[in-house]
Amino acid sequence: MSASKPGVVSVVLVNFRGTDDTLQALRHLRELDWPSDRLELVVVENGSGDDSLERLQAEAGDDVLVVPSKENLGFAGGCNLGVSRSSGEFVAFLNNDARPDAAWVRAAVTRFGENARIGAVASKVLDWEGENVDYIGAALTWFGMGYKPLTAQPAPADDGRAHDVLFGTGSAMFVRRDVYDALGGFDKSYFMFFEDVDLGWRLNLAGWRYVYEPASVAFHKHHASMGGFGAYKEDYLLERNALYTQFKNLGDEALGTTLQASMALSVRRGVEKGQVDTTAFDLRASDDDAAPNASVPKVALSSLYAIDQFVEHLPQLREARERIQSTRVVSDAQVWRLFGQTDAPSFTTDRYLEGYESLVETFDVLDGPTGTKVLVITGDPVGQQLAGPAIRAWNIAEALSAEHSVTLVSLAGVGDVTAPFDLVHVRPGDDRAMKPLEEWADVIVFQGLAMALFESISSSSKIIVADIYDPMHLEQLEQARQLPEAQWKRQVADATEVLNEQLARADFFLCASERQKHFYLGQLAGLGRVNPATYEGDPDLDGLLAVVPFGLSSQPPKHVKPVLRGVRDGFGEEEKILIWSGGLYNWFDPQTLIRAVARLAETRPQTRLFFQGVKHPHPGVPEMAIVAESRALAAELGVLDSVVVFNDSWVDFADRQNYLLEADAGVSTHHAHIETTFSFRTRILDYLWAELPMVVTEGDHFADLVRAETLGVAVPADDVDALAAALERVLYDDAFRRKAVKNLRRVRESYTWDSVLQPLVDFVRAPHHAADLVADGTFQAGFVPSSKPPRRKKHGIRHDAELVVHYLRNGGPQVVVRKVKNRLRRSK
Repeated sequence: MSASKPGVVSVVLVNFRGTDDTLQALRHLRELDWPSDRLELVVVENGSGDDSLERLQAEAGDDVLVVPSKENLGFAGGCNLGVSRSSGEFVAFLNNDARPDAAWVRAAVTRFGENARIGAVASKVLDWEGENVDYIGAALTWFGMGYKPLTAQPAPADDGRAHDVLFGTGSAMFVRRDVYDALGGFDKSYFMFFEDVDLGWRLNLAGWRYVYEPASVAFHKHHASMGGFGAYKEDYLLERNALYTQFKNLGDEALGTTLQASMALSVRRGVEKGQVDTTAFDLRASDDDAAPNASVPKVALSSLYAIDQFVEHLPQLREARERIQSTRVVSDAQVWRLFGQTDAPSFTTDRYLEGYESLVETFDVLDGPTGTKVLVITGDPVGQQLAGPAIRAWNIAEALSAEHSVTLVSLAGVGDVTAPFDLVHVRPGDDRAMKPLEEWADVIVFQGLAMALFESISSSSKIIVADIYDPMHLEQLEQARQLPEAQWKRQVADATEVLNEQLARADFFLCASERQKHFYLGQLAGLGRVNPATYEGDPDLDGLLAVVPFGLSSQPPKHVKPVLRGVRDGFGEEEKILIWSGGLYNWFDPQTLIRAVARLAETRPQTRLFFQGVKHPHPGVPEMAIVAESRALAAELGVLDSVVVFNDSWVDFADRQNYLLEADAGVSTHHAHIETTFSFRTRILDYLWAELPMVVTEGDHFADLVRAETLGVAVPADDVDALAAALERVLYDDAFRRKAVKNLRRVRESYTWDSVLQPLVDFVRAPHHAADLVADGTFQAGFVPSSKPPRRKKHGIRHDAELVVHYLRNGGPQVVVRKVKNRLRRSK
């Protein structure tokens, strides 16, 4: 299959005896707020057997690819056929009886740009008039029936936030083309119903995210009716496909618990829909035993036939299951959080509900697996703009969420961003808000000041992981040195005290480099944490203090839009762009760099230096004095806003790839001091990710790496001449650049988040208190995860009240009235 076209969206419509609707949908698609040269329209004529093909070929237009099928392949098969003939980076599916809002495509593609792990986007779908809900979220019952909460109810005034879902609706959704191909598309054996549920479930299991985007809106005229085929056939497909979906996608433990109960409930549902008396075959029942046949409604047989066809197709289903389970990277615990309200009976006769209650009382089907509950805390804001601490916390949460239930807490605010875990904002010192989170958690992973700010964390008996990749006491030696001496001393002492408290309490520590490990082992030894208990069985102390560097995405960067070249004055295709990724802080040395660039520009006038951001996304981080000093120097040298350009804000995290890919080299310069010796310059990873040859100052971890692996040039601190020569080499020596890029491509694989976080992932798989904290009696050995509260049988008016909201949303007010009346009648 040929490579897809970057930035192109291929919209696939499947037509089956609905040509008027299809032609109308195409007219609306041409009105999208999206460039026509990045839109591909594909219509599959799905064997209608009438004049549909001829009409589409004559009336659809030259911009539409009409793909004929000799037979009705069903929705799944029709979509797969359309995708096979498309070429876009993204494939979109739109029901032929739907119309898109003008921003339908743009909003979805924007959401894809938020995170490379977003594999699909679900649109918001309303009825044709835009009054009632068709789809604003997804849910799945424990017995495998996917449903759309609030369907047919008035659309809420508040669109809500974008969030991760289990699946989207096939009537309006988007998938990355490479993800769709890797998953094999829709499962054509479904024919219709639940193929979108199954695709979404498989997509999540494979480690991709499915995000509901309320700004991507479509309007659905009507739902195709099965009335002409018989309602019992719809029931048959729903029952069969629900079993297919469960069998393929549930893990072994969950499937062993659930499948038998699902089959039993399916039989009860069919019996109740057909109003069949299943006591008729009892030996004590009177019956015409001479009659070989009994009259049974077809709807009652739909479940029986569905289960038999499930058995019939077990060989193929088993193959599909083995393929899905062998390649899954996400646990049932992670996927279960997307199921929503699983306790949704879906049918409401008294006898059915009695059987339903018996099954959920007998089998543990309502409380899905939760795994270890992990609380991750960062002091930085989490949003479209991310600084280093938040980037690290995000990736820790994302890595752990593949197997466990994870909540990421930001102490500085949560913006408009979606996540495959729960996001919570807790204000610094608000222990009333933090305490319930601490009680929920089994393991707490934090960075920064969390232990000092929250008594519930400092006094917690939970397993604690301290991420000390940022040696804050060394940082304060530089960051606070401009302050009055007494305040400088106090801030360094406070940071040291905070860090010592963490080192004395935590069960496991993360640092960023071997240099840092040696430094922290000394500090731990001084606090008495290097002792016979921690040494026995772990002489290198990796089980207490692990090297977990900052990482980078395993997905290579993509250039989505121009941001410098052709956009900013003086940044054309001929210019050589040197980029300073990240912020400007007092412990860096941009001034030597500016002098070196100004000198190089005298002989190489096409040289440009771009400082990517000077305003930190955290509102509590002020602009440092070095920013104004650097501007003043650039102005003094006559290169400000021409050769040397400052970006006055902060580049969105997802957008930084565009800046990096338009640059020719990266740079990071600093003065020589102890903070440098033990720092871990995370901006260097951006250069590694984008394969940018770099120039760095000697004396830290990355300078050693750059020199050893020839990733660029390491230069002495404060040396303008050496720096200017190094910049000329990485920008203009093509042979050296090719060699550096080749080495960068090789080295970056060892710095992906998947790789660097492995020590933490392994620890959380088998969490435990530190050996010395067990030996001295502070904690008990072993790990007992937080238990689920026992399920209490629901009864009485309290149960009715709890169900009112659910039934109103999913069954309408008539169901509520009937339920309450029946409850009151039985209580007499």
